[in-house]
Amino acid sequence: MDQNQHLDKTAEAQSSENKKTRHCNGLKMFLAALALSFIAKALGAVVMKSSIIHIERRFEISSSLVGFIDGSFEIGNLLVIVFVSYFGSKLHRPKLIGIGCFIMGIGGVLTALPHFFMGYYRYSKEINIDSSENSTSTLSTCLINQIVSLNRTSPEIVGKGCVKESGSYMWMYVFMGNMLRGIGETPIVPLGLSYMDDFAKEGHSSLYLGILNAIAMIGPIIGFTLGSLFSKMYVDIGSVDLSTVRITPNDSRWVGAWWLNFLVSGLFSIISSIPFFFLPQTPNKPQKERKASLSLPVLETNDGKSQTANLTSRGKNITKNVTGFFRSFKSILTNPLYVVFVLLTVLQISSYIGGFTYVFKYVEQEYGQPSSKTNVLLGIVTLPIFASGMFLGGYIIKKFKLNPIGIAKFSFFTAVMSLFFYLLYFFILCENKSVAGLTMTYDGNNPVTSHRDVPLSYCNSDCNCDESQWEPVCGNNGITYISPCLAGCKSSSGNKKSTVFHNCSCLEVTGLQNRNYSAHLGECPRSDACITKFYFFVAIQVLNLFFSALGGTSYFMLMVKIVQPELKSLALGFHSMVIRALGGILAPIYFGALIDTTCMKWSTNNCGTRGSCRIYNSTLFSKVYLGLSSVLRVSSLVLYIILIYAMKKKFQEKDTNASENGSVMDEANLESLNNNKHFVPSAGADSETHY
Repeated sequence: MDQNQHLDKTAEAQSSENKKTRHCNGLKMFLAALALSFIAKALGAVVMKSSIIHIERRFEISSSLVGFIDGSFEIGNLLVIVFVSYFGSKLHRPKLIGIGCFIMGIGGVLTALPHFFMGYYRYSKEINIDSSENSTSTLSTCLINQIVSLNRTSPEIVGKGCVKESGSYMWMYVFMGNMLRGIGETPIVPLGLSYMDDFAKEGHSSLYLGILNAIAMIGPIIGFTLGSLFSKMYVDIGSVDLSTVRITPNDSRWVGAWWLNFLVSGLFSIISSIPFFFLPQTPNKPQKERKASLSLPVLETNDGKSQTANLTSRGKNITKNVTGFFRSFKSILTNPLYVVFVLLTVLQISSYIGGFTYVFKYVEQEYGQPSSKTNVLLGIVTLPIFASGMFLGGYIIKKFKLNPIGIAKFSFFTAVMSLFFYLLYFFILCENKSVAGLTMTYDGNNPVTSHRDVPLSYCNSDCNCDESQWEPVCGNNGITYISPCLAGCKSSSGNKKSTVFHNCSCLEVTGLQNRNYSAHLGECPRSDACITKFYFFVAIQVLNLFFSALGGTSYFMLMVKIVQPELKSLALGFHSMVIRALGGILAPIYFGALIDTTCMKWSTNNCGTRGSCRIYNSTLFSKVYLGLSSVLRVSSLVLYIILIYAMKKKFQEKDTNASENGSVMDEANLESLNNNKHFVPSAGADSETHY
């Protein structure tokens, strides 16, 4: 008998140990799959930001429109976030995350598809859209006293070109693909973290979350590296003879192989979805037990009366939940501390989102650096600093055990320091580009007040040039000319990228001593002093991002401290929704719209409509880009001061009320003690002594 009992206990212990092992292994497999999905999510986000500048040029669209496309990710996210958050916890969470990753991957592939339907990229009007030969033989030079018809084609040819125009509305595929990415990304964080928190051991969730966030940093590093690599590749690589391409990555018309970015990230997301479909709904139950448990409720509710009672109680619960939701929602919206906090974070995060969306364009226009170089520097230099700042911010809050007001002051300090370093950008701006016909007269001797309708000079007025053309050449006087014809060049030698134009009459009037009036293809490079300022920009960017990241942890901590504990989830959800709507969607649009106002030369397609910008007024661009971001940050600091003042006032009132309540309680206790003393002497003596 004893032997049988011993065997039963051994079997039970072994069964219990097997269940623990199965539970542990199931959770580990889920965390490994979730880490892969975190990498895929971060990779897709960085790929989109690093490809913005190439999408704008490839589809011949404005910065404001490309900002709208970028915001479509948040639109997709907002469409399903409520349904996923509510219904997700009631369904098979791993499979829902897997479906989300798969949709995210399909969105990435869909974004890349237009490349295969659009034909060859035409960076110049003079390239035949039906040919892969990008010849320089058609480059127009100054043809004095000759009647020419450069690009003034017949209506029939224009109509044909409009039909085949590569830009058209193919950008809608990119918009829909990015929206699908937003829809697919939605379940990863809320369902993944809730699943992890439900089944992880007590106190292990924070450790797992830290590991997941650390692993997720691999995504941006891969994204920036791929962005740099593919930015150097010509968009039609594999379809055209690259030796015939006469532009370089430094040219404002260059379009890299942006579509490869989305193919890689899309396929990676699809691969990351596969493990989730093989994971159980709960890690501690085998498949047979889960099926049995799912079938039990069906057996128990066979009685019709029970079903009616259940439906009635469910209806009452739904009504109660809806009423409770609106009451809770009203509670957070009437909380002045929470409202101020939401407003200031919207302003601050809008500054970050708008700035990061157009940072590649800013660096290119201000410092003349290609996006491939910016990708490497942002990925390799700034990301580790950003991660270190996030970790250190959390450590400081924990180490010094900061109270809510202390957290608010710490967050304010980091925001002030970040703004201080951001304002330093204004002191390292390069001078405006010297472009004949846009920033100065065509003879190169005098600046102009406006880039609009600059009159031709005597050096090119008889050349019959097409003024809408953009084929920049750099004269050996250091001035960029819109085209060889507008530079007054009479002849050329060499071919493709090494073409040199000679006898350029507009260079003669600038007083060159060596009388070598020649120009070569491409814009004039920035000066050495300007390039040095670029490296100062990178150094300041590191410090700026460090302090921004340092205060990142305090956002979450501060928000949960200023609302009631039972409203934390609702407060976080509403805050996320507002940030996505007003920051993620709107910020890239109004940043892009203001940047468009600084454009000096727009491309025109075969239909005669405006395309993408070829060159900006770099001084005005910098003032708009940096100024808008600075205004948003300063406004958020004003709200920070209001928040800290309101918090101090509220907590002082709480302390006062607590002390008053304490005094009242003391008086009541004394009176009670006296009464007890009067009626029960022995007990009173004991109480008084105790008191």
